[in-house]
Amino acid sequence: MATSILNILIGFPKTESAFFFGSNSNHLKSQTTKLLTLTPKKLTTKCNLTQTNNTITQLQSQTTKQSSKLTELPLENTWRKIHGEDNWDGLLEPMDPIMRLELIRYGEMAQACYDAFDFDPYSKYCGSCKHPHHEFFPSLDLPHIGYIVTRYLYATANVNVPDFFKKSRWPDKYWSEHANWMGYIAISDDETTKRIGRRDIVIAWRGTVTHVEWVANLQNFLKPIYQDIPCPDNDVRVEAGFLDMYTDRQTTDGYCKFSAREQVLGELKRLLDKFPNEEVSITLTGHSLGSAMATLSAFDIAETRLNIRENGEKIHISVFSFSGPRVGNVKFKGRLESHLGVKVLRVYNKHDMVPKSPGFFINETSPPWLLKIAEDIDIPWCYTHVGVELELDHKISPFLIPDVDAACAHNLEAHLHILDGYHGRNREYEATTKRDIALVNKACDFLKDEHSVPPNWRQDLNRNMVKTEDGRWVLAPRPQVVDTHHENIEPHLEQIGILSPK
Repeated sequence: MATSILNILIGFPKTESAFFFGSNSNHLKSQTTKLLTLTPKKLTTKCNLTQTNNTITQLQSQTTKQSSKLTELPLENTWRKIHGEDNWDGLLEPMDPIMRLELIRYGEMAQACYDAFDFDPYSKYCGSCKHPHHEFFPSLDLPHIGYIVTRYLYATANVNVPDFFKKSRWPDKYWSEHANWMGYIAISDDETTKRIGRRDIVIAWRGTVTHVEWVANLQNFLKPIYQDIPCPDNDVRVEAGFLDMYTDRQTTDGYCKFSAREQVLGELKRLLDKFPNEEVSITLTGHSLGSAMATLSAFDIAETRLNIRENGEKIHISVFSFSGPRVGNVKFKGRLESHLGVKVLRVYNKHDMVPKSPGFFINETSPPWLLKIAEDIDIPWCYTHVGVELELDHKISPFLIPDVDAACAHNLEAHLHILDGYHGRNREYEATTKRDIALVNKACDFLKDEHSVPPNWRQDLNRNMVKTEDGRWVLAPRPQVVDTHHENIEPHLEQIGILSPK
């Protein structure tokens, strides 16, 4: 993974608020006219930081041309604009430079779920996270991300989502018979909190790591949400497999003794109680299936009113969704957006098939009268997208192969690459942060051959085989998988009316 976008410092005029996104404390003392950029380096996940006067001039010119509204706002209001307070009005067309940086930053948090996941069937740890929580971001070349992982999230295999659950080929060596690692919850550290204007709690969900056809193989029927998540409207429905994955538990397995839902709500309540007097934001992100889980859990958090303080203050909830499928019906969309006030920004590639499913025939593009009839007669495959959309087109990038397979069009690193050079509809691609293009080919074959980056180059050294002192090759041992760092969430679940599983 390339050095995080957080390492970029953008200089604003001295009359404006000093709003920095850099996370290295040594950089915070830089003057507002100083810019650190990422220099491309082939076949590596690391980029060197250099000062380039030409880049300063170009970015300042770009910012002037785009008339970024964010640079005109006082610091305390800026982050709310970024997180959809005004439904991203004026920030996407043309693309605001600060908005772009934040989108890439949260996209990297979602990408971290893929890079950390062990999907090798020959590993006895298949289905788990490769790294302990305290080494999570440094292990992924994101040492200055400025967030602390507080909990890992797990889901059970008893779900109707095809190709999701990954297991080792050696059953006698399972680290867990029933669980898969699903993502993490992290919170901004004190330094980052001061810089971004609030304490940010991030919930990042992992997507599928297999072929993209999983979405076409969904059971594809809508299930009333009130049966699993308290909701006063019995007509609010979501895709059954997503809901099962979010709410199922396996009490005999320590990793999923609590459902993913209970893990999220319990840990979130604990963190909110820990910072009762600070301004807090709740940000959810995910790619593909992870996008669906982020949207569903955002709905749950708001519906459970966890984002309402005792004094009535409402904590802002936003979702940065990448390449996500549709999640629920029209009633789900209405309640999420209008009643609960959750802000969702959907980023997707127009050539990707996943955002077009489920609900291929009846969806938000259908005439209102058809949607009304479908809802009235309870058609089980009537889905609609939520939130504000940001449509990308990978064909604008001169680095990418125009006509590729479905997996490449769906790839998250490719989306981040496109975002780096996206300036608005019908505008040419122009890279802004010198983000390493080699990252695109980490897990696909998308770059043109002229760039000399081999496909699927990100591999574990020797497939995790190491040589012992007696000359034998064996699988490398890994630190204890069990997450002993988790704080007890049972008291917090009881406070919000969720009984502990027996």
